[in-house]
Amino acid sequence: MQVEATAEFGRWRSFFWPIHHWELKKFLPMALIYFLISFNYNILRIYKDAMVITASKSGAEAIPFIKVWGILPGALLLTFLFTRLNNRFSREKVFYIMMGIFLSFFFVFGFFLFPMQEYLHPHDLADRLQSLLPAGFQGFIAIFRNWTCTLFYIMAELWSTAIMSVLFWAFANEVTKVGEAKRFYILWNIAANIAGMVAGNAALSFSGDWSQSVMFLSCAIVFSGLISVGVFRWLNVRVILPSENKSGESKPVEKIKMSMRKNFSYLAKSKYLICIALIVLCYNIGLNLIEVVWKNQIKQMWSNPNDYAIYMGKVTFWMGSIATVTSVFIAGYVMRRFSWTFSALITPIITLITGMGFFFFTVFQDSNISYLPVLLHMSPLVLGVTLGSLQNCMTRACKYTVFDSTKEMSFIPLSRESKLKGKAAIDGVGSRLGKSGGSVIHQGLLLTFSTVTASAPYVGVIFLGVVLIWILSVVSLGKQFDHLVSEREKLDIPDAPSLDKPILSTPR
Repeated sequence: MQVEATAEFGRWRSFFWPIHHWELKKFLPMALIYFLISFNYNILRIYKDAMVITASKSGAEAIPFIKVWGILPGALLLTFLFTRLNNRFSREKVFYIMMGIFLSFFFVFGFFLFPMQEYLHPHDLADRLQSLLPAGFQGFIAIFRNWTCTLFYIMAELWSTAIMSVLFWAFANEVTKVGEAKRFYILWNIAANIAGMVAGNAALSFSGDWSQSVMFLSCAIVFSGLISVGVFRWLNVRVILPSENKSGESKPVEKIKMSMRKNFSYLAKSKYLICIALIVLCYNIGLNLIEVVWKNQIKQMWSNPNDYAIYMGKVTFWMGSIATVTSVFIAGYVMRRFSWTFSALITPIITLITGMGFFFFTVFQDSNISYLPVLLHMSPLVLGVTLGSLQNCMTRACKYTVFDSTKEMSFIPLSRESKLKGKAAIDGVGSRLGKSGGSVIHQGLLLTFSTVTASAPYVGVIFLGVVLIWILSVVSLGKQFDHLVSEREKLDIPDAPSLDKPILSTPR
């Protein structure tokens, strides 16, 4: 049996590089694939905000409307497509098909849709609608007015769901053991964090003419995507299939035909999956609640799309830097030495502290703490943007290290069927419902108060409640995870509607 403990490594190697030499042929290609996918994710995250927020007669108020009326339906459609493809094709072919869909769109956008957007956008009709509807509908009109930018934003957001969460991590969980995951996942996340630093520098290098920047962006996305497809092919042909044949696991696995409705039934039948879903939901709701307020302040400072992208590129670089240092010196040690629950609680606690600090200053910046900007030689707007940037960097750094690693580890004790379908439902729809939930909250407040700034106090109160639910879900899931791992049990969520409790099956 393969030794999975890190005790056999030296002190420093167990801290920085707890990888056996025979594991490199699987570890390094997976790290490269995740690096390339994360590079695209970070580049898209920088440009999607600049594309929408600085578009004609648009702003941060457009984001909640896109996430409800664009991203949520798109996530449902992608989840349906992924389930059907997975029932008909192998995991390798599903990867190629999904990558082909996304890379084709970004190529078409960069070379056709974006250059022709002035001819494609219905400005006259949007102006008439804006004169008829209340001010709270400005965001909804903006996503219609700039529909090509809206479509880019939707596909950029769905990249993180379909490619990063569902395709890559579903594949990683299938070919990785729990012992390997404790050593591999943190190091893979370091590769993703470095990709964020590279993407941030790339955004600064692309800065100049906005049209040329978008064209370079499209080329970079397609190029890195094609490389990741090639590495994935090599990994399957040279490493995964030979290892399965050698271990006697080359028999074809029976396909499980399931509708999307049955995918959601998994969540309802398992307390374990419900806790994972709540963690994902609360993270996305909480981050979305903060980001709309923060990005509204950024738009007030930089209304030019190129300037906006440059600033977001700097934020992404520092985000990757913080996450990399955290992964190397803190996260890996914590994941290997402390419990799953302790590691998983780090992200919500950091989010709570930094988020409440940001909301406190945003709400009360004109009251008794107005002396702070003077002492720091900053205007209130600059200080608010800085605090929001710090909060975003800290929270996402935790997300890219301990949050992603602990969340993906929580899927490993599931049976293959439960792992595949439960993950598709949670990552394919759960994360989108989280962002859409935060966006629905913002929409309601915008329709009531008309502006993002006026609704900020109420957003802060809701944010506090969401993070508290997140913490309770982590504690509950941690108890169940520790029990499954200690007893070496596999959690199998039944498909029969008559069963109320999940079945624990102990492997022979």
